[in-house]
Amino acid sequence: MHCARAGYGIRCNSLHPGATETAILAPALQAAPEMRAAFDGMSPMGRMAQPAEIAAVAVFLASDEASYVTGAEYLADGGMMAGHPGI
Repeated sequence: MHCARAGYGIRCNSLHPGATETAILAPALQAAPEMRAAFDGMSPMGRMAQPAEIAAVAVFLASDEASYVTGAEYLADGGMMAGHPGI
């Protein structure tokens, strides 16, 4: 709000990903296959995000197409928070 009102041309948004199947997570998933089922089960979509899916939201927010978007929180969690409103 401060940046927008001051006319700085700075947009401030946040991206909140759900469980994402990244290379850093791969060894844990291999060591404990039950973790994959747990992570997949968190999302109504029934799977973890792929890194490119999260990156696509970040690219949109950084693009001119999001020039009027500021002060927003973007959930990229496969519907997890929508399905658990009490969280």
